[in-house]
Amino acid sequence: MPETLGFIGLGNMGEPIALNLLSAGYGLRVYNRTAAKAAALVNKGARAVGSAAEAASPAGIVVTMVANDQALEEICLPAGSFVERIGSGGIHISMSTIAPATARRLIEQHAKYGVEYVCAPVFGRPEAAAAKRLWVCVSGPASAKERTQPILAAIGQEIFDFGEGAGTANVVKLCGNFLIASAIEAMAESFALAEKNGANKHAVAEMLGKTFFACQVYQGYGKIIAEEQFEPAGFRLALGLKDINLVLDTAAASAMPMPMASLVRDHLLEAVARGRENMDWTAVALGVAEDAGLK
Repeated sequence: MPETLGFIGLGNMGEPIALNLLSAGYGLRVYNRTAAKAAALVNKGARAVGSAAEAASPAGIVVTMVANDQALEEICLPAGSFVERIGSGGIHISMSTIAPATARRLIEQHAKYGVEYVCAPVFGRPEAAAAKRLWVCVSGPASAKERTQPILAAIGQEIFDFGEGAGTANVVKLCGNFLIASAIEAMAESFALAEKNGANKHAVAEMLGKTFFACQVYQGYGKIIAEEQFEPAGFRLALGLKDINLVLDTAAASAMPMPMASLVRDHLLEAVARGRENMDWTAVALGVAEDAGLK
């Protein structure tokens, strides 16, 4: 019988992932800083707890899906954290998009308590999470990955193992998000060029998505950009900026120039400066259109 897990972080991605774990038969103790977000899960049989530490049980498994590095460190590092509570034999599955350097720091801290740390960031928007169609990247100790495999299989369509390197899966996640952000920038510029010269951007997006660029990123994001479906956000622009900053930080630490990432970062930053931080990250297309003199 599936065990009871701790689950911390019930945002746009965390909630559907947690619901799928409940559907797979896992018990859940759930925690979110905004307690009201746990209501849907409680109605499905989860138990809400009052702190992150209470989500853990000795030698158990805790899944986290929080917004950024700081939020993750705030629940992992203080005395009395859930990491201490699960202790020797416990596992932390970290699904957040964070810096590889942060993952390495946390792995060292977890080891002090005998806790194994599995990096497991995911690709996919909230609708993919709800449909159990996420792609999961993992790295970490082989024994921990073996124990957590059924959990990850319950939330996604495929698991990609990148070995035991500390934070390796987080590097892969940042590489993927950089490619997505670059595609969004390229589509925004292409559609604005088409529109400025009298072509219907909806038709352009549809044609390109069916032919040379027949893949999920160009089809899904292309439709959002062409139709300007920037609200409600599937992935907030402020989080996209956070991720590209992580890409550039990792690149700097690796002596790796990434001029395209710098351009994308500047356009995301410009969108935040214009008050669009809570729109979908595809809303960078609005700035591209404005720079082209389009309405």
